[in-house]
Amino acid sequence: MIYLDNSACTRLDERVLEAMKPYFFDTYAVATSEFGYSMGIDAKEGLENSREIIASRLGADSEEIIFTSGDTESSNMALKGTAWALKEKKGRHIIVLQIEDFPVLNTAKSLQKQGFDVTFLNVDGEGFADLEGLRKAITKETVLVSIQYANQEIGTVQDLKAISEICKEKDVLLHTDATHSFTRLPLNVKELPVDLVTLSAHTIHGPRGIGALYIRKGTPVSKFMDGGFQEFNLRAGVENIPGAAGFATAVELVTEDETRQLEAMRNRVIERAFSEIPDVTLNGSREKRLPQNANLTFHYVEGESITLHMDMRGFAVSTGSACFSRSLEASHVIRGIGGDHERAHGSVRFTFGRYNRMEDAEAAIDAMSEVVARLREISPLARK
Repeated sequence: MIYLDNSACTRLDERVLEAMKPYFFDTYAVATSEFGYSMGIDAKEGLENSREIIASRLGADSEEIIFTSGDTESSNMALKGTAWALKEKKGRHIIVLQIEDFPVLNTAKSLQKQGFDVTFLNVDGEGFADLEGLRKAITKETVLVSIQYANQEIGTVQDLKAISEICKEKDVLLHTDATHSFTRLPLNVKELPVDLVTLSAHTIHGPRGIGALYIRKGTPVSKFMDGGFQEFNLRAGVENIPGAAGFATAVELVTEDETRQLEAMRNRVIERAFSEIPDVTLNGSREKRLPQNANLTFHYVEGESITLHMDMRGFAVSTGSACFSRSLEASHVIRGIGGDHERAHGSVRFTFGRYNRMEDAEAAIDAMSEVVARLREISPLARK
């Protein structure tokens, strides 16, 4: 199987597993302070070393990194934590991008049910946020703006600098979901006034079940879960030290050279698709997109049929078709950029990772050309 769905989840790197093993079998105690027993002190040291590695990649201080169970919890903590902390002091209005991933989108909808006013900010045909619309949407009641760094489906990379400048000018907190861009795109919180950043290990060949939330010093965040006093009294629960060690190792293993290789595979898929397959649309920006992401709509065929036929040929790709969605709705991202249901149903996402090679990209397009041609032969929608 040639796996090309690395935005959903990546294969664990063996070196990451090796970094985790000591915290399962040797230093497996809970983290304790210098007044505890030696194994607990060693566990605490491992946790803090991991925190420092992840913080340094962001240009952050280690105490600004809060470990979580993944991007879903991080985004919930960011939105709910700030909304609850500021609802009496400032207001009950938040702004989120309409094409956000579900952890942000559905958290915003949950806050809406709790009496918060939510603005779902529009995007243009390539998925870029409406910056003038953002400026106009911010009011005295606005407590938080949440705009992703890069989109999970179409790969469009937002102008985070311009967005952060607007938020700073308006004195509003800014959260960004960097689940799909962390380590692949530059982000330094010392240079960019972003207040909260969602991170996760599962998209960079790290373990599942571990993520982090960067919280800039002084940012008001109410405690998300009740319990103990772990994670600077912001996230209760026994720390996942093996996960943290794995996350830190995964961060260290990502290189610029590897990212350039992913970009080359992405470009090859896009170039060959347009030159060899008729009636193809690129979803998202051509220039400002994630290096590992190619999202294409093959018109007059269903993405569901494409993915099943590709699977039979040994390729794993994903689709925005409603049939492959647990909500039974076509991709809200494709529809958000102005696409109709037909465009969403025919969309296919290729996302590359460390264990892919250029020959995988070539073979995928070879197979895709055959699959699309065959399906169009039997499709009543295809142009004859």
